[in-house]
Amino acid sequence: MRIVIQRVSNASVTIDGKIYSQINMGMLILLGIETSDTAEDVEKLVAKIVKLRIFGDENSVMNLSNSDVNGDYLVVSQFTLHAETKKGNRPSYIKAARPEQAIPLYEKFVSLLKKESGKEVATGVFGADMQVALENDGPVTIIIDTKEL
Repeated sequence: MRIVIQRVSNASVTIDGKIYSQINMGMLILLGIETSDTAEDVEKLVAKIVKLRIFGDENSVMNLSNSDVNGDYLVVSQFTLHAETKKGNRPSYIKAARPEQAIPLYEKFVSLLKKESGKEVATGVFGADMQVALENDGPVTIIIDTKEL
């Protein structure tokens, strides 16, 4: 499981020209699920996210978590995080999980993030053509892969 976390001032997901979800200050999480991922990967990742200190304290040192600053969460599925680009110029997505495996893990991720953070979690729509807008704060962008935790 691979994620890209962006610390944002605000972010939104638009589908078919209409805003589907939006958040204020917090974390935009792009979530990629691969064929070898399990519920254990979800648990490790959520535990890491809720404690991740990427927000500035009174001295502008990244010492505070999203919970500490009462930040929001927006989770968007993104299978392209598992693109293989070694051969040729067209990415291969062979490692990306198929929907029948990915959707339950995506839903478990969102559900567990809600539970562990005590916050509502905004989402996109799995498999939809989405436009994601964000104002990256910092900018701060963190990549985490459960295979490296």
